[in-house]
Amino acid sequence: MLKLRFYYSSFLCVNYMYIMFIVIAILLVFADGFTVHGPPDPLVAPLGSSVVLPCFVDEPLPVKDLKVEWRRTDSETLVHLYQDGESRAEVQQQDYHDRAHFFTDQIQHGNFSLRLDNLTAEDEGEYTCKVYSQQDSNETVVQIKDVERLLVSGSSRSTSAYVGEDVTLNCSVDSHIKPEHIEEVSWKKTVGDEDILVLHYQNNEAFPDSSNEQYRDRVEFFTDEIPKGNFSLRLKSVRTEDKGVYMCQAFAGVLSANTTVVLEQLGFSSWHITVLFFCSVAGFGAVLLLCCLIYCRSKNTDNSRTIWNLQLSLVFFPNVCMFFAFILWGLTEGFLHETVTCSALYILRPVMLIWALSYLKYLQGMLEFKVFYHYYFC
Repeated sequence: MLKLRFYYSSFLCVNYMYIMFIVIAILLVFADGFTVHGPPDPLVAPLGSSVVLPCFVDEPLPVKDLKVEWRRTDSETLVHLYQDGESRAEVQQQDYHDRAHFFTDQIQHGNFSLRLDNLTAEDEGEYTCKVYSQQDSNETVVQIKDVERLLVSGSSRSTSAYVGEDVTLNCSVDSHIKPEHIEEVSWKKTVGDEDILVLHYQNNEAFPDSSNEQYRDRVEFFTDEIPKGNFSLRLKSVRTEDKGVYMCQAFAGVLSANTTVVLEQLGFSSWHITVLFFCSVAGFGAVLLLCCLIYCRSKNTDNSRTIWNLQLSLVFFPNVCMFFAFILWGLTEGFLHETVTCSALYILRPVMLIWALSYLKYLQGMLEFKVFYHYYFC
């Protein structure tokens, strides 16, 4: 009898414990309601791209009375709201208007993730996804960290230099991306609707042979500064035609950014001043010699040697001055073929005039004969 009572008591105790376990489990389920899940790690995305902020539950929730809020954790700014079976874009904070979107067709399956477009640096921070369903609610926190940015900066002021000098065009790539991961940097000059390639850098190597002929062997990077993100350009022996707008553009994966540098106010060097001096002397000297020659002829001067010297000076002096002017211009601007052509023209011109002098005397004699014949026989 005692054994029977013992077994009966044990049976009741076990069943009581089993029932209590079931009741506690049910209470815990109802107490916890549902669990909202987010990503295990902070999100990283490129600047200007789109990023998905995960927020979901294990089992679908009834759409009736369902409300989902996305807010900035730091400021309680409303990023987006789902309520009454639809997205409520009209209540969004203005900064997120047309940028934050639900996947509305996935909400019925328990997916409350948010897509944030055109990511900016200000979007970094924590976001809270809070889900309300009937009498229960739960939330998760999503963090956007280290938005990948690529900032390219140059000089805020125009750059100027004297012709013939070397000039530096500034371009600095400010990014948490390591310089060795910057895939490409290109310097171009904008001429109307056309871009002229000045210098190209790709896969940790500069390609000077790809430069336009106008800049070949005159441009280079500061190689020691590249690991610091400095992609400034050294332009050697500046010419007058180098004046204009230059663009430095950097690429790293899907990221790209650029800056412009203006090269203007190119001053004259001592070489240019010398060229202008020779041109001025040639012009004024020719005018002065011509006036002297006309004066001597008008006075019927018998000193033919003086007239002969003036004529020779008028032939040789301006051409010799222009010959030296073009030699100096070639040394300054570096256009060899044009320098040789123009210099040869001005040095050969007096030789051709001297060679043609005998023909001029013959023509003068023919003209005098015609005048005499017309006067006496017509």
